[in-house]
Amino acid sequence: MSKLVNDLIKNGYLKTDALIEAFEHINRIEFVPKEFELEAQMDVALPIGYGQTISQPLVVAMMLELLDPHPEHKILDIGSGSGWTTALLANIIGQKGKVIALETIPTLFEFGKGNADKYDFVKNGVTEFYNLDGSQGFPEQAPYDRILVSAAVGGAIPQALKDQLKIGGKMIIPVRNSIVYLEKKSDQEFYKEEFSGFTFVPFIMK
Repeated sequence: MSKLVNDLIKNGYLKTDALIEAFEHINRIEFVPKEFELEAQMDVALPIGYGQTISQPLVVAMMLELLDPHPEHKILDIGSGSGWTTALLANIIGQKGKVIALETIPTLFEFGKGNADKYDFVKNGVTEFYNLDGSQGFPEQAPYDRILVSAAVGGAIPQALKDQLKIGGKMIIPVRNSIVYLEKKSDQEFYKEEFSGFTFVPFIMK
């Protein structure tokens, strides 16, 4: 087991077996630019170009534990960047699940798609990548069991994302400097928890 994964477990950020296995199997070094490969196993955010980052492993572990992905889930991954979260989720959901990854920056869309396919996730149809602004979600394949957003909205959570979540589904989305957990109880009712003290790149809307 890598030191990074071991530290995340020891410090209480990685808890579930499926996530631990995904973090161990999906090597972060495959999702960073070449010049940052030596830092890939450090618990820090790293630049991936265009003012974007691959998030700190501690933060990704926390967000994915809250998201609670399971085999066969259909998941919308917004702001997929270098493809790391998409690949982690694909590793968990397996061949009968699906991850729809949205990335608005064309070069990062290609970078992330190529990185995820190092594990054959695109070729095997477990992941689909789209070069799109994620603020309207991806209604073509809604509803989703889970929605993960990896960039911060500045105010209200987009209604389109709430609408595309299944009843009983869960969404993790940064709002300003907080990570927000939403669980959809009914078409109009959501359970909400907020975890403050984080920094994310801003949500890009075209």
